[in-house]
Amino acid sequence: MKKLKYLLGIVVLTISSACSDFLEEEPYAVLSEDQLVTPENIDGFVTSAYAALGNDHYDIPFSLWPYGNVRSDDAYKGGSGTNDIQVFHFFEVSENIRPDFGELDAFWYNSFIAISRVNKALAALNQIDEAEFPDKQSRISEMKFLRGHFYFMLKIMYKYVPYITEDIPVEEYGTISNRFLSNDELWNAIATDFEAAAEGLPIEQPEVGRADKTAAYAYLAKTRLYQAYEQDESHNVININQQTLQQVLDATDQVIGQHQLEADFAHNFLPGSYENGTEAVFSIQFSNNDGTLHGRLNYSDVLATPQGIGCCDFHKPSQNLVNAFKVSEEGIPLFSSYNDTNVDFNNLDNYDVDPRLYHTVAIPGLPWKYDNEDIYREDWVRSPSTYGYTASLKENVTADSEYLVNIDPFYGNSKNRIEIRYADVLLMRAEALIEIGRHNEALPLINEVRERAAQSTSLISSYATNSAIRPYIDGDNVNWTPEVAREALRWERRLELAMEGNRFFDLVRWGIAGETLNRYYEEEAEEISYYDGAFFDEGREEYLPIPQAQINFSQDVYVQNAGY
Repeated sequence: MKKLKYLLGIVVLTISSACSDFLEEEPYAVLSEDQLVTPENIDGFVTSAYAALGNDHYDIPFSLWPYGNVRSDDAYKGGSGTNDIQVFHFFEVSENIRPDFGELDAFWYNSFIAISRVNKALAALNQIDEAEFPDKQSRISEMKFLRGHFYFMLKIMYKYVPYITEDIPVEEYGTISNRFLSNDELWNAIATDFEAAAEGLPIEQPEVGRADKTAAYAYLAKTRLYQAYEQDESHNVININQQTLQQVLDATDQVIGQHQLEADFAHNFLPGSYENGTEAVFSIQFSNNDGTLHGRLNYSDVLATPQGIGCCDFHKPSQNLVNAFKVSEEGIPLFSSYNDTNVDFNNLDNYDVDPRLYHTVAIPGLPWKYDNEDIYREDWVRSPSTYGYTASLKENVTADSEYLVNIDPFYGNSKNRIEIRYADVLLMRAEALIEIGRHNEALPLINEVRERAAQSTSLISSYATNSAIRPYIDGDNVNWTPEVAREALRWERRLELAMEGNRFFDLVRWGIAGETLNRYYEEEAEEISYYDGAFFDEGREEYLPIPQAQINFSQDVYVQNAGY
């Protein structure tokens, strides 16, 4: 099914030594590293590094749903109740977040295992002569792309992490502090990997799933955009660097025109022929029926399957997010008044809404994942009194899909997960233009995303009769000032990328996590009892604590984040 399968590589390096003077020959069946580094074996190192993209688990998810969505105003944790994976509940309410959480330690550990694979592949590639392995430079660039990807995730999660490359001897790992590089220097290190990847990668890869030039430029733009919002030690945004924003524009210049938006928003979240489509700048590849027991499934998101299909009804869109899809009579978001009243699922026709609501949120009484023969019902919900009746649609597939696999008690699927979409690139570019003082140039980019949303009704036309969305028209339905442009851009990112793992990190980048989440907690506490007492501590909870186990292993070389 997939051209490039991220299967575990055969690379296992065994180092042996003998101290007996009568044993002069190497033992049988033991390979030294030098023996493995051959033109025939080199792609095994590379494949092993790619495999790490899917080497996560529902409680160590690289999709970042507990960290980017549940920590924000977009999602409830879900499950059987607040004690079900209680650590994720603490993230949801911003309370009792501790350095000894095993989930945080496992995420750190798995990420650095992935980086170790990348560095091992780079070290091996550096030993190979290009004449013997013509793909050497391309593979080096792919590995630098992957290293940038894993470090980017660690950076937005923990802020300060040790930066280790293939040039650092293993015996020196324990001497490298997570504060050896400053905040800005660490961003530069990550960006340097993406710059090197962009320089060495082809525009198109012959094998689907490998990183290409435009993916590297898109990730470079994302890195520079985060870096542009300069933070002090208390995580306050103290400056938005205009030169760094220009680098965002330079990087997105290289992506514009190489991809385009899908004709229908829904196509990004369907399996089969829709995967690796024109909007998918870089995707994590999954597979089934590939000769293994269950296939290479998306284990990050197995918990999001509703009880009516399998297990376990986690990752639930919040009522606040649902309300955010309401639009005004002019066809634009309600902005300040969107949360004054809740959308009543039994009377949807009372509201004009953005059609992306029906692609993002499963609503009782409506088709599940566009299947008119399979209606999402209230009895599919595991804990309605705690988490309401919604479910997340984007990461799921239909109940009868050939891509849905029973891995009792869970149900996984092999649909690709898009890591960067072209819509995200357009909005990153629009954001940079707004913050650099060129807000009028951002208007058509935002409208391109909105116009596609308006056209995305073919699969929902039988029930989404209240869809109403218009582009922003200066002097008509909006006065396009810099302030309005900024609000519109931030709103568009929430609606377009909802439940895709971005929201919390956007709020932190913009420096508004505290005010946004504490307002959300206060409003939600009127209806959701477990939000009573929830509070986001600014200057602390923008980032997670450095896992205490890692500080211990480093013998206190690592420095804990402020406030933990």
